[in-house]
Amino acid sequence: MVSNGSKPLIGLTTYIEPARFLVWETEAALLHRVYVDCVVAAGGVPVLLPPVTDAYESLVSAVDGLVLVGGADVEPTRYDQEPHATTYTRPNRDAFEFGLLDEALKRKLPVLGVCRGLQVLSVALGGTLTQHLPDATGSTEHQPAPATFGDSKITLKDGSRAAAILGADTKVHCYHHQAIDRLGDGLIPVGWAEDGTVEAAESPGEDFVLGVQWHPEQNIDDVRLFEALVAAAKEKA
Repeated sequence: MVSNGSKPLIGLTTYIEPARFLVWETEAALLHRVYVDCVVAAGGVPVLLPPVTDAYESLVSAVDGLVLVGGADVEPTRYDQEPHATTYTRPNRDAFEFGLLDEALKRKLPVLGVCRGLQVLSVALGGTLTQHLPDATGSTEHQPAPATFGDSKITLKDGSRAAAILGADTKVHCYHHQAIDRLGDGLIPVGWAEDGTVEAAESPGEDFVLGVQWHPEQNIDDVRLFEALVAAAKEKA
């Protein structure tokens, strides 16, 4: 934990996925390196949190801030829907991140949700999702093709935490086929794509709880969101 000017520890959720490296082909706890690079560039120390335990209190007490990273879709039964044909899930990861987030919110730990992370945050607070955005918008601009990021201009709400960090608007990299339908309790929408899709939401007040639908980790030259999380972690310590 932060003390005597030391750098805050920032927990990052991770994936359990099949992976291949050197001579090994096995399941691995992994995360795109860009996330940890952004945390380091922002002045924090990254701590990887694999979804293999329910010791949420111990994990949350060990870090000063939390990043819920991108990844698979949230299991639709968590918001009382049947899965769309395009929905792909990781229920074990859901269980871990929902438990971790619940403990983090109880302890008022600063939280940044990235893409899936925004959706986890919203669903955990009672929200729902649009399971396949092209069905609603008629466009694939938010996820143009596999492993291809879309480019979006996001308008941010004046007076919001997101706008204080990024300004009135920002250009971002996005990769999502799902989106917020009804926001969870206690969250307010503060960012929108040009087609009206909610791209950012936050909890009003002093607690740092902010989710963005885009992928800020894809631009290592702009780590303002991560810097804001690190600053909030220092203040909370």
